[in-house]
Amino acid sequence: MRFGIALGRMHPSMFLAAAEAADDLGYESLWLPEHLVLPVEMEGSPFAGAEHPPVPPSTPVFDVFAYLAFLAGRTRRVRLGSHVYNLALRHPFVAARAVQTADVVSRGRIEVGVGVGWLRSEWEAAGFDFSTRGPRLDEALAVCKALWTQEQIEHRGRFFAFDSVMFEPKPMQQPHPPLSIGGESPAALRRAAAHDGWIGLEHTPGSVRRPVEVLRELRREAEVSDQPFTVTVGGRVDTEDDVRRFAEAGVDRLIVSPWARTREVPEMLAGFARRFFS
Repeated sequence: MRFGIALGRMHPSMFLAAAEAADDLGYESLWLPEHLVLPVEMEGSPFAGAEHPPVPPSTPVFDVFAYLAFLAGRTRRVRLGSHVYNLALRHPFVAARAVQTADVVSRGRIEVGVGVGWLRSEWEAAGFDFSTRGPRLDEALAVCKALWTQEQIEHRGRFFAFDSVMFEPKPMQQPHPPLSIGGESPAALRRAAAHDGWIGLEHTPGSVRRPVEVLRELRREAEVSDQPFTVTVGGRVDTEDDVRRFAEAGVDRLIVSPWARTREVPEMLAGFARRFFS
């Protein structure tokens, strides 16, 4: 089992100290959430059954790949991920360049978690049609992957169109940094099955079994079940048995937050590492 830490579960004043501690203690990765903007009037939630947004509009938010690039300069080995990046709200030139830059300066440590977005008012504030978020993300991802892998690219699509361009340098990781798709809906799982991984919300060993089974079936149908694929979810871990049960359910990486208050982060990260890292 690989263990990541959830930077979004602490105050930003602790991000750097937590990243340095994770790097020293042997955590595999750290994950930073993001929004482009948080409108004052919000409704909805990424969590099924929830009626209210999980964050207030005053929540501090940073450009995710700029901040991960900064953390890359202060760490040596820990991987650096977005959980999740609303890529479809950006032009793919902007998104591809942000990812490429962070991957190069981190020397190949970037993990790209992306999603379609759940906050309608954020899309409306940016001037985009919320109902097109799925196909817009699919097209943006296709353009980004072409920019990262092809010498020259031209594109004519529903949302983006441009003549032949070049995009250098390529990311450090080849063919590109791992792409994990966030979301719990059938559409999100289908999209994830076509990429490098799925990044879910908070789960238990029991609740994660069904989406993992769906992903396995989708990948079998697409004849890609033999290719690398990473299942990443948040989850509570109290015992070795919890870790075993998550692994048996098909989870490859757990994003943990073993603290109750920000001031406890360094101590609790060290304690968790002593208990669960061999």
